[in-house]
Amino acid sequence: MDAVTLLTTRYSSPRLTEPAPAGEDLQLIKQAALQVPDHGHLRPWRFVVFNGRQALQKLGDIFAEAALEDDPSVSDEVVERARQLPLRAPMVIACIAKCVEHPKVPFSEQIQSAACAVMAMQQAAFALGFGGIWRSGAYTQYDFVKQALELGEDDEIVGYLYLGTCALDMPPRQPLSPEGFFQDFQG
Repeated sequence: MDAVTLLTTRYSSPRLTEPAPAGEDLQLIKQAALQVPDHGHLRPWRFVVFNGRQALQKLGDIFAEAALEDDPSVSDEVVERARQLPLRAPMVIACIAKCVEHPKVPFSEQIQSAACAVMAMQQAAFALGFGGIWRSGAYTQYDFVKQALELGEDDEIVGYLYLGTCALDMPPRQPLSPEGFFQDFQG
């Protein structure tokens, strides 16, 4: 797949099944994450790969415990839903912005670099014939999850990249018109 086609046809795949990327494909996806813009060469990212049912169940247990810690009166249904979230794909990669104090690179820029890493991995997966979806939400914010994934005080979870094989054919999307989002500067 050429780069322009990749960039103009990529989509998120909410329904994923086996197989997950492995071997050389997974190495290429990981390498894509490490090629993103990185002001100051800080390498402000860390990734935790949950591959296979046992690892995904452990992540689900972390999510369930986080939901309970956040609200001890939460229903059993909410806790069970949290436990099942990671099982929506055969692989989940947690992307963490490893923020460090730097005189020229603010935390926001380091988080943006980590976010670019998620996008790069999803693009690489798509180019290799896999599907993926970038998920965020409350489980990127809960202190319990951050502690379980051993984040530092200034670190942020920028998202979870769910990867696998598309379970459904996605209908073609109508491209957005750039005119609605871009304007020429009239200085």
